[in-house]
Amino acid sequence: MSAPNLFLVYVRDAAVATRFYSDLFEIQPVFTSPRYVAFEAAPGVLFALWTGRSEHATPSTPRTSEVGLMIPGSAAAIDALHVRWAAKGVAVVEEPHDEVFGRTFVVADPDGNLIRVSPVD
Repeated sequence: MSAPNLFLVYVRDAAVATRFYSDLFEIQPVFTSPRYVAFEAAPGVLFALWTGRSEHATPSTPRTSEVGLMIPGSAAAIDALHVRWAAKGVAVVEEPHDEVFGRTFVVADPDGNLIRVSPVD
C-alpha cells in the first residue's frame, strides 16, 4: 500500500493562505490555481490549500487535526522559531511548553487551522 502523499488544508481565500504559508514556511508553491495551491513538502509529497469546501473553512469550525512541523535541534531552536513567528504577527494558540514528545507550541493560520511545531521524533 502507498503512504499518504497529499495533505489538504481548507481555506477561505487561497491567495491570503498562500501568502501566509509561503512566508511562514519560507517555501513557494509548485502549483497555483484560483482555488487550489500546492507546495512540495518533500519529494512526491504535497501540502495543499483548497477552497473547494469553503463552508468548512471558518474560524468557528472546530479543528480536529493539525499541520505539523518537526524541526531538528534543541528546545531552544523551537523557542527561537516561536519568537520569529510571533514577530510576524502569527496567532499563537499555545505558547512554547514541554510535552511528552518534547518542546512544542501551536499557532493558527487565518482560517483557524492549527500548526504545531515540535522536535523531530
